[in-house]
Amino acid sequence: MTKLVLYTLHLSPPCRAVELTAKALGLELEQKNINLLAGDHLTPEFMKLNPQHTIPVLDDDGTIITESHAIMIYLVTKYGKDDTLYPKDPVQQARVNAALHFESGVLFARMRFIFERIFFYGKSDIPEDRVEYVQKSYRLLEDTLKDDFVAGSNMTIADFSCISTISSIMGVVPLEQSEHPRIYEWIDRLKQLPYYEEANGGGGTDLGKFVLAKKEENAKA
Repeated sequence: MTKLVLYTLHLSPPCRAVELTAKALGLELEQKNINLLAGDHLTPEFMKLNPQHTIPVLDDDGTIITESHAIMIYLVTKYGKDDTLYPKDPVQQARVNAALHFESGVLFARMRFIFERIFFYGKSDIPEDRVEYVQKSYRLLEDTLKDDFVAGSNMTIADFSCISTISSIMGVVPLEQSEHPRIYEWIDRLKQLPYYEEANGGGGTDLGKFVLAKKEENAKA
């Protein structure tokens, strides 16, 4: 099989979403670590791969794919034994696409508004309005989970995308189980995957802890 190279950082939610997808497909990835805080993504070599200087980036034998959702769709379309993770049926696919856009436009975006100010701007506070935005996103996800998974009764790449973000932000903005029972049931289903902890669980927990530690460090500066 062609060697698949993933430029990644395990703490990064989008990178972990791709890792989950690869594990689900039984694909081996050669991972090359890109340290964002050290500026690895701004080197001339990396900028040639991705002028938008974001991760993850997939190199499939010279074919370069950027953006986590595009990479996941690409991997399932090219290497999947069936279309369960990304359905070909237009209605089912539309539901998966909607969930992917919800993750990038709502869940991840609202998490990023908090994390970036701590990582890159040296802030030690989290504005209340940003906390409220995240809490509202929790409610939107809770209301969306009418079935076992975010896009219906079957697990898809949309679940990998959403869980990578939720598992990261819930350690910083508490996710109350009493108010969000469907989310916790959904998390428990995904935790049953034999590759979940390796591909996402530890990284999600570690990112939350890293953000809080950096927040405390900024407060002392």
